[in-house]
Amino acid sequence: MTASGSATTDQTRRPGTWAALRFPQYRILWLATIAAILTSELRLVVTGVWLYEETGSAAQLGVLGLIQLFVQIPALLFGGTLADRLDRRLLMAWTQGVTLLFISGLALLVLLDALEPWHVYAATAVLSVSTVFGNPARSALISATVPEEQLRDAVTTNWMTQQIAIVVAPLGFAATVQTLDLRAAFVLTAIVAVPSVLLPLMLRVRGVPAQMAEGGSMLRRTWDGLRFVRGHPLLPALFFMDTGVTIVSFYRQMYPVLADELFHGGAATVGLLTAANSIGAIIGSFAVLRLRHVRRLGMMVLVGHLLYAVLLFPFALVHWLPVGLLCIAGLGGTDAISVTMRQATAQLTTPDEMRGRALSVMTLSAQTANNVGTLWVGMLSAAIGATGTLVVGGTASLTFVLGVWQRVRGLREYEAP
Repeated sequence: MTASGSATTDQTRRPGTWAALRFPQYRILWLATIAAILTSELRLVVTGVWLYEETGSAAQLGVLGLIQLFVQIPALLFGGTLADRLDRRLLMAWTQGVTLLFISGLALLVLLDALEPWHVYAATAVLSVSTVFGNPARSALISATVPEEQLRDAVTTNWMTQQIAIVVAPLGFAATVQTLDLRAAFVLTAIVAVPSVLLPLMLRVRGVPAQMAEGGSMLRRTWDGLRFVRGHPLLPALFFMDTGVTIVSFYRQMYPVLADELFHGGAATVGLLTAANSIGAIIGSFAVLRLRHVRRLGMMVLVGHLLYAVLLFPFALVHWLPVGLLCIAGLGGTDAISVTMRQATAQLTTPDEMRGRALSVMTLSAQTANNVGTLWVGMLSAAIGATGTLVVGGTASLTFVLGVWQRVRGLREYEAP
């Protein structure tokens, strides 16, 4: 079966803004992705709110983050290996099935007034692993559902709709809790998880790589994936640049500090900054779709990172909220451009039998940078303030980007097929 399913040649020749959605198999995968992201986001917010209401302890919430960090690092690497050895459709269905089972269990316990904090901790550990196991398979399947020339559009559409889902999930949670109660939100999460299990089983594309080396243990195959990434002409530079920029400038967990020190605001300002960043990410994704004729993906990644670094300076130095909102929207937009172009480059330059492992390393790199960046930015902000931290971050980010720009000619010149 071809990747395009029932799509015609004319559909491929005349791409529109939502060109990837013209392909039936991609639509199924896209809907499965939305269901999985909504489930994950709802699960995070509903368990977090319940735990805080039950214990009244912010430290208990911190334990959730520690659990996720501890279990996700090995799971990410092995998840990519599984995605390159098993049927990716079944792997998606099984991992989301585990998610559905545990979320349904939590919902039943809360309805019976029997839910305990340790239940939430145990479920968080298991679901963090199942989610991470399913993500590389889901990303690696994109190339099986669209022709190569539509891959960038498909990756961008996925990223943009994920950002929308991340915004919609908390709103749906809030509406459910306000209209009904917190128990209903647990039930809603379980219901949303159902299509994430069923939709992958409806895919009619090749679920396993066309060429796949036989033999070798899980550890050996995981190591082979790491060696492939290390020897790739573009991926090490992409991951190095993104990791460096993220560590020195990761602001997303610091919204309360930024709102207070930069704009002398409280919770309302935090909400405005968060919303502006998400809106910017969606606009940036739309920009990528409109720039589909630009084939120099490597240059787009570099320019996206460069603009991101430059925007950190006015965000840090101009303490006027309207300017801050524009800057943080720009940061969200340029980050979206960099992320989508980085993932498209990784998919286009990686053979199918290595795609799951390469994408899992990319995710591991990004998530590790996010966690380390949260620690770095938090500690530096406590020492020199938010303004100084952002200026240092902008300066270091420019150094990383310009260094890669100068030294990695292949990235500057890379063009999509």
